[in-house]
Amino acid sequence: MDKIMGNKWIYFQRLSIGANVKLLIDRPDGTYCFRENKNRVYYVSEKILLLSTNVPPDKLITVGTCFGKFTKTGKFRLHITALTYLAPYAQYKIWLKPSAEQQFLYGHHVLKSGLGRITENTPKYQGVIVVSMNDLPLGFGVAAKTTAECKHADPMSIVCFHQADIGEYIRSEDALI
Repeated sequence: MDKIMGNKWIYFQRLSIGANVKLLIDRPDGTYCFRENKNRVYYVSEKILLLSTNVPPDKLITVGTCFGKFTKTGKFRLHITALTYLAPYAQYKIWLKPSAEQQFLYGHHVLKSGLGRITENTPKYQGVIVVSMNDLPLGFGVAAKTTAECKHADPMSIVCFHQADIGEYIRSEDALI
């Protein structure tokens, strides 16, 4: 496995968890790291990483949890498999009303009418974690409006662009590895 090279800054900016990335690496149960293999970024315990050196690289499919992949143009796309690790540390969140949860899980954008709460001072086009009113992580999105704009927006206007949701486990299970 190769270390994350020049694209690492794109990756860490995309995580949108700020200084909390240190909490992902230095955990109470051990030290974790990020590794890139075939344009995919994996989050793995250093203990498991050491054990994986016993497997020939051409036989190794994955090690750890896939956090996302780099596209051919060099952009980074988060995979839904990273949601449970990123949600507790997210700087920006959007809470959905129960009536809007199903629409989001079907891949639709979040409308103002479905917005329950939004983190204060959320900038426009900022990556956010979308959660239910019970704080259950549902997916990733991009804020279409700032917090101030959301307060005065039309009920049918989009406040969050859909990126990924937990429904992808069913819709795209072949592509998640």
